[in-house]
Amino acid sequence: MEKICFTPPDGSEAVWFYVLEQTRIGGHNYILVTDSEEGDGEAYIMKDISKDGDEEASYEFVDSDQELSAVSGVFSEMLEDTDLV
Repeated sequence: MEKICFTPPDGSEAVWFYVLEQTRIGGHNYILVTDSEEGDGEAYIMKDISKDGDEEASYEFVDSDQELSAVSGVFSEMLEDTDLV
């Protein structure tokens, strides 16, 4: 499983996440990540906000209820055997 480092914009300590799945919706890339490689962990949906030509991807947590609902529905279909709550 791919592992990525998320460095919060406020300069607080970096957090490592495991990428479960990725998709592209409406011209935006999204990733579904978890904080645990195995077992029950917290899952988060992050949106790629980097600009064309950026060397590294920049992601932010999806916090809009409408966007979160739409994207989580797509991830649920992609991961049929996994419950996303």
